[in-house]
Amino acid sequence: MDDAEDSKSRDLDLVLIGGEVFLHSALVRADVGIKRGRIAVLGDLKYMSARETIDVRHLQILPGVIDTQVHLREPGFEHQEDLATGTTAAVLGGVTAVFEMPNTKPTTTSRELLEDKLCRARGRVRCHVAFYVGATAENAEGLASLEREPGCCGVKVFMGSSTGSLLVGDDATLERVLKSGTRRVAVHAEDEARLIERKQLTAGGVEQHPLWRDEETALRATRRLLELARRCARRVHVLHVTTAEELELLSRHKDLASIEVTPQHLTLCAPDCYRRLGTLAQMNPPIRDERHREALWRAVVTGVVDVVGSDHAPHTLEEKDRPYPSSPSGMTGVQTLVPILLDHVHRGRLSLARFVDLTSARPAGLFRILGKGRIAAGFDADLTVVDLAARRRIENRWIASRCGWTPFDGMEVTGWPVMTILDGRVVMRNDELIGEPAGAILQFEDTASQS
Repeated sequence: MDDAEDSKSRDLDLVLIGGEVFLHSALVRADVGIKRGRIAVLGDLKYMSARETIDVRHLQILPGVIDTQVHLREPGFEHQEDLATGTTAAVLGGVTAVFEMPNTKPTTTSRELLEDKLCRARGRVRCHVAFYVGATAENAEGLASLEREPGCCGVKVFMGSSTGSLLVGDDATLERVLKSGTRRVAVHAEDEARLIERKQLTAGGVEQHPLWRDEETALRATRRLLELARRCARRVHVLHVTTAEELELLSRHKDLASIEVTPQHLTLCAPDCYRRLGTLAQMNPPIRDERHREALWRAVVTGVVDVVGSDHAPHTLEEKDRPYPSSPSGMTGVQTLVPILLDHVHRGRLSLARFVDLTSARPAGLFRILGKGRIAAGFDADLTVVDLAARRRIENRWIASRCGWTPFDGMEVTGWPVMTILDGRVVMRNDELIGEPAGAILQFEDTASQS
């Protein structure tokens, strides 16, 4: 280390010493020096002075996990979740940033309603946040301006009805949405007309959920989306993809479409999950059978999938206990995303490099988040520190979400988040919250050249 480097690394705010750091697609023995909220220096820092030094021997330091699909339910559904409880769940699960969805009450469809969420977040969120605006027939032409508002991560489109009232079910409105703006549009792709046609299939109970919202319902919407996106030259981000057929189609349009899958669809499987969990396994699009789950894993391993997001969508147990189909779709996920995926790493289904790519590097790159997604000098010191060897049991009592349950209750996992660091500040350590809420509003690069 030369004199200039030595000067930069003196009087650090925090040093993480003795751990393994994810650098250049692999774990490397190195210390991490942090100053003024950013990574200042990496290397052997045992002789460097710092206000605080934390021994992280036997632990792994990863770029902060970014969950690009969560529903925090505020305003309007605070009995299920709010910004404070949902972001508490995030940092307890090792997540440093989230993108929040617009299907609240009222829906986030205007500058004023976006500003309301930003105001609600200040001083209350424990992780970094950004907010989607929802597309409607009424605001379609104004989305180009809305998507560039501070704190907005982009536009969300519901092609099929799910939780809430947002819906862009017809091609004419969808084309208007796609023509307004330049940022990558996030889309829930289910065909509304087919959902209406097949609603009578729900009479057989929750095990009929993947039959009602079948493969063709998803494929038809995704095909329509790609045709319109190609015509409008607009990049799209297809959320919670669940079918082998969609993946085959989307793999031919990677210049235009990025792909998200969820831990639930990678881990749970029909029909067993419905028999075991009942309506707790109900989500949109549905958990499907082994053929589709294996297709998702092939797409993850081969690089076709870009992002894993939790689709954290809490409902109370009382609401989920309603008879199907009046039971709402959705389950918690932001707190279990990291443990579930690390267990897949332990079992050999997922490499640690792909884990980091899917949950940090690629989300930061796709959405052009400033300062996030890498461990490198000059980047924000958002870090997820894990113990890849820790064996733990996921339990409902650990879940900080207001609804207090997880479909993974009782699951034994290997790999656990042990520390969450935001801008160089430790906010969670060994399942304990530290300090007051320290989350900030995410910032994005100029979106005109978004990749």
